[in-house]
Amino acid sequence: MSISSPGIGSGLDIGSLVSQLVAADGASTSNRLNLKEAEYLADISAYGSLKSVLSSFQTSLSGLKDLTDFQQRTATSTADDVFTAKAFSTADASEYDIEVVQLAKAQKLISKDGYFPTSTEVVGAGTLKFTQDGDTFTIAVGATDTVEDVRDAVNDATGNTGVRASILTVDDGVGGTESKLVFSSTATGLDNAITVTVDEDGNDQYDDAGDIDGVGLSRLINANLEESVAAVDGKIKVDSQLVSSSTNEFASVINGVTITAKAVGAGESLTIAEDKASISQKVNSFISSYNKLAGAFKALTSYDADTQVSGALLGDSTLRGVESSIRKQLTSPVSGLNSAFSTLAELGITTDENGEFELDQAKLDSVMDTSFDQLGEFFTATNGMASRLDRLIEGYINSNGIIKARTDGLQASVDGIIEQRAALDRRLVSLESRLLKQFTGLDTLVNTLQNQSSFLTQQLANLPGAYKSKN
Repeated sequence: MSISSPGIGSGLDIGSLVSQLVAADGASTSNRLNLKEAEYLADISAYGSLKSVLSSFQTSLSGLKDLTDFQQRTATSTADDVFTAKAFSTADASEYDIEVVQLAKAQKLISKDGYFPTSTEVVGAGTLKFTQDGDTFTIAVGATDTVEDVRDAVNDATGNTGVRASILTVDDGVGGTESKLVFSSTATGLDNAITVTVDEDGNDQYDDAGDIDGVGLSRLINANLEESVAAVDGKIKVDSQLVSSSTNEFASVINGVTITAKAVGAGESLTIAEDKASISQKVNSFISSYNKLAGAFKALTSYDADTQVSGALLGDSTLRGVESSIRKQLTSPVSGLNSAFSTLAELGITTDENGEFELDQAKLDSVMDTSFDQLGEFFTATNGMASRLDRLIEGYINSNGIIKARTDGLQASVDGIIEQRAALDRRLVSLESRLLKQFTGLDTLVNTLQNQSSFLTQQLANLPGAYKSKN
């Protein structure tokens, strides 16, 4: 007789029994694999955190690797409304008397009264030629072209040297209005003054031998235009010495300094000084970044005796090596400097009881007072503090670095756990199949024995003289 469901013959819950036996057989191995996988994943995460803080520290070093960043100067004006200034690393610390004599202006030429009653007035045929600082461009004016057409042609001209045309509508003095054509230089200074000449069309009724009579197109030459704003150069005096510029910027009078004139004024001064505040900020930023790194090292290797909780990389040899190498670089002197200092401690940067940096600001100020330029070399030289730390950290965090290799090894272990778990699953499936087969056979045997027992009992009961209970 075929049994369709395990346990019918014996009355046992074979399915549950087999499931429990299989689970019990795989529990130990499964727990071991889960524990190892969790450990590997925790280490991978910890190495990710380590790489992140190392990268952040390396980024903070970028502001300490360029010597010019340590040679910045401040430029202080006694009157920003009269002039401002910007100093670069090549500027010498000094003080200067400044007077703004004259501001640079851009020239404006405007057509005379009565020339153009409206903006649609025909101007006259020919060629307009504009010249600025030796450069020229021309526009052709047709016999029917108006003031508006000339304006548009100038503004759209290929090779325009820096002339902007516009139209004003103004009172004509007799109760009406008239149009004024304006030519404006887009740049200040005498060099950018506008010269307008014309070559009138020989067939034009207004053509004259000199193209200067103020009729037709010749109304637009300089002699027949009013100069509403004259082109002038900017002028300042530095320590009583006169300096001119086509703009209101003066970039060559003091080496490494650009002065911008804002308004005419005298009796002011300019102070160029070493930017010690900027350097102090850089040093403090370096200290802050390192202390964050030191705090991360401490967290990753910590152990709390009360809670018995440890950092993810407690006892890890790779982390110990990284930390040791960085500390060694920080405490080693910088060689090859032409200065009275070669260590961080001599700059006022020392380590406290928690392994973090602290700064003696007075000591750093003293170094900046006596060796301002050498301080930059301490950090930026090829063998400088920032340069060698950058190279060291790059070796740890780049694509071929030790952290990547360590992480790859851990990931390979995780992949191995996955393979072992798959193998365990296959073994347990096989075990389940075998146990079901065995228990099903047992169930069939028990069912057969039970059937035989019932048959024998029935036959014995039918024998002559067999005792039958009334009950």
